[in-house]
Amino acid sequence: MPASRRPRMFAARLDSHTASSPLARHLLRAYLSALPTGDRYSDIAELLLGELFANAVQHCDAPADRLIEVRFALINSRLRLEVHDAGSGRPTLHTTTPDDEHGRGLFLVEELAERWGCCPRAGGVGKFVWALVAPAFAPVPTLVTA
Repeated sequence: MPASRRPRMFAARLDSHTASSPLARHLLRAYLSALPTGDRYSDIAELLLGELFANAVQHCDAPADRLIEVRFALINSRLRLEVHDAGSGRPTLHTTTPDDEHGRGLFLVEELAERWGCCPRAGGVGKFVWALVAPAFAPVPTLVTA
């Protein structure tokens, strides 16, 4: 696909429900499928987007009718994921124990993202959490000799 026809950035607003998480991941897969190397981001990006979206739904203190916005952009060979919500709380990384049934989402983001952070939204309402995903290395072709 010519560079001028590649998607630069994608944004969508989804209902603030856990049932919207599969749709967010589907939209990400569609965005990545239009990129020549999109498959090099897909596994980690889908997992991270799912975690960030779930955190926004679970921890947002905004009214339930507020939408959650997801954004995807490829910037300098890094995939940037953003999840925007109208809540006031900021995500914090917690230490979990083996018996904890929740609380590992940000640990996964910390381990798998190249970098991540949280910023206030323009206009002062809410925040967005972002993560940068580096491309997975392409497999090196092996030569078979007889």
